[in-house]
Amino acid sequence: MRSSVVTSTFEDKMFKCEHGIVLFNDDVLNLYDRWESPDVIVSDGPYGLNSFYGDLKTPDDLPEWYEPHIRAWSEKAKPGTTLWFWNSEIGWALIHPILAKYGWVYVRFYTWDKGIAHVAGNTNTKRLREFPCVTEACVQYVKEARIKGKTLKEWLRGEWERTGLPLYKANMAVGMANAATRKWLTKDHLWYAPPLEQFERLVEYANTYGRPEGKPYFSVNGERPMTREEYADLLPKFHCKAGVTNVWREPALHGQERIKVKKGGKSIHLNQKPLKLMRLIIEASSDPGDTVWEPFGGLCSAAIAAHQLGRRCYAAEIENEFFEVAVKRLKSVCLQASVYV
Repeated sequence: MRSSVVTSTFEDKMFKCEHGIVLFNDDVLNLYDRWESPDVIVSDGPYGLNSFYGDLKTPDDLPEWYEPHIRAWSEKAKPGTTLWFWNSEIGWALIHPILAKYGWVYVRFYTWDKGIAHVAGNTNTKRLREFPCVTEACVQYVKEARIKGKTLKEWLRGEWERTGLPLYKANMAVGMANAATRKWLTKDHLWYAPPLEQFERLVEYANTYGRPEGKPYFSVNGERPMTREEYADLLPKFHCKAGVTNVWREPALHGQERIKVKKGGKSIHLNQKPLKLMRLIIEASSDPGDTVWEPFGGLCSAAIAAHQLGRRCYAAEIENEFFEVAVKRLKSVCLQASVYV
């Protein structure tokens, strides 16, 4: 067993685990410049429902509050960085235009369905005139890759058009009927990026049969074509487990995982997320060793999940009480991990 698994510098409002998890007790706007570029960002900040400590009072306050954070994310993110944005439906709807403004591309809306037990008979539908709410939203975005001012979609088609070759030849290049023209080089909403092997085939064919005066094709520097590895760096990571859909049926936290002031007492943080869901989104969008950001830590569930999955993480929590609880959680998982080393 290791004799020491954590180091702390409370005077600097920081706690660091030797497994690559760093927690800060500070306003995250003071920290972004110090953090390594993220592969994944897990945002679980204000909902604008005045429903937990630190939340904003109304959804209308959210856009102004979130914009400086989104700007900072965009400045530090890589092409292909994945953002998971937790919020209410109305909160997400108000923030979506700002995310789009700063180059975040919408992928999918996921629903956390807590089940009918979450209502527990405590409803006031007659007065509220609405069905009980048992869901939260988690919306997936990726940071848009741009090459010479163009989106990846525009650049791929533009490079093929520069070759002077007809589009149907792209299908021949990859050895698949209609795949290139209907999916990878199309202008419509059916487009998606070609897989690595097919990209290599397009590049090879274009530089073999394209107009000599335009070579190299699919090049960023004008000296050589983009490599498979360089192209891979532009794409978001995604690993989908069988059976997982866009509806996550998982009960709200109760029992041992729910952190309370004392045994049988009130929950410390009403917006605490299940580790199961945090592990799901981090594992789906990153590889071991990748960097996760949790800018609005709370009890730092994303940081704990990152530790469990072998990712590195930077997390921030501005409130002292929540930060201290998060540190205790991190100490606990570090000690558990050391037992098996």
